[in-house]
Amino acid sequence: MELSNLFWDASLEELKQGYIEEKDSFTCLLCGEKTEKGIVYPYKNRLYEAERYMRIHIETAHNSVFDYLLSMDKKLTGLTEHQKSLLQLFYQGKSDKDIQKELDMGSTSTIRHHRFALKEKERQAKTFLAIMELLKEKDEYAPAFLPVHKTATMVDDRYNITQEEQEKILKKYFPEGTDNPIVKFPPREKQRLIVLREIAGQLQPDRTYGEKELNQALKGFYEDYALIRRYLIDYGFLDRKLDGSEYWLKK
Repeated sequence: MELSNLFWDASLEELKQGYIEEKDSFTCLLCGEKTEKGIVYPYKNRLYEAERYMRIHIETAHNSVFDYLLSMDKKLTGLTEHQKSLLQLFYQGKSDKDIQKELDMGSTSTIRHHRFALKEKERQAKTFLAIMELLKEKDEYAPAFLPVHKTATMVDDRYNITQEEQEKILKKYFPEGTDNPIVKFPPREKQRLIVLREIAGQLQPDRTYGEKELNQALKGFYEDYALIRRYLIDYGFLDRKLDGSEYWLKK
């Protein structure tokens, strides 16, 4: 299953711990890293079982689940940059007085007001989540929307895509199958997103590509590989070094 699907289908407890348990392994919801059950993993001259090593992986690779979730796009968290700054300081265990000085805010009562507002947001989120869970039991006509990829740079109506729409668009632009080049570059945003998502899914997730290597890989999908490369970056599928010498899939 695609990493974005695993992430959005995870329970609240699984999201909090940052990984899910599968039959033979544990999978990091933040980057897709796996640890296999029955394997012992070395770290700093000690040996760890798979689940404990997964927690070490999250600490070393992502700092914490909290930091990772907080870094996600506003459309996915509903948080402003100011709220993120406050939450980060709360998470660090700083007092209202320390936060007031660090952020140069009016008074500690202002910090308390923000704490109250965030608590209210939590209550609203819980209520809405319960409503949506109950709705799932009754809404038999709800379409199956595709999950938004976690590294999306902007989340808007172009992500309003059903499984049926995706299949139709892929058939249109990959008439000979998705292992073959597209016939033309899609003119509309939603169509581009679906095509780019398919192309990104065929790149190697743990590989760092040199510029020429990536160009060669993308040329197999479309002759104007520079256009594809630019849009993969714009849509948050790819990241790169500032000088453009290396590229990799974002996780």
